[in-house]
Amino acid sequence: MVPVEVVGVRQHRLDDEIVVLLLDPAAELLVPILIGATEASAIASAQAGIVPPRPMTHDLLRDVLRSLRVELVRVEITDLTDGVFHAALVLGTGARVDSRASDAIALAVRTGSPVLCSAEVVAVAGVEASMGPAEQELERFREFLDHVTPEDFETDEGPEPPAR
Repeated sequence: MVPVEVVGVRQHRLDDEIVVLLLDPAAELLVPILIGATEASAIASAQAGIVPPRPMTHDLLRDVLRSLRVELVRVEITDLTDGVFHAALVLGTGARVDSRASDAIALAVRTGSPVLCSAEVVAVAGVEASMGPAEQELERFREFLDHVTPEDFETDEGPEPPAR
């Protein structure tokens, strides 16, 4: 497992697919994970520090863990099978909970927990990070976060299909 940074959420301009980008800084590779609009909104709003008036699903799970005094030690992106990323929540109790990668990342962003990715997944799915100077990319991302709203991720396609 290698530590990765959650760079943020991006929408592809041509086909409207939404991805969350994980950066392996040591290998300078980005791992794009295709996600739904709801999860994209959950990740982007948490990174922007937006606190909803009532807890959303990922906030609720964070709050349940806190009330039980169970720490989310880390999130692991464990596998890529047939184009589907698999993840696990590693809890302070030693338990491992199977999760969709997007939900695990949304929870990690809310709890400040590290995200790790299987070296094999990075090798297979990683693409060369050609972001230019890091400061420019960080500034563009901050600008994105300053202006993003949950409505930016709404689609007219109806609910997201169930995870495989």
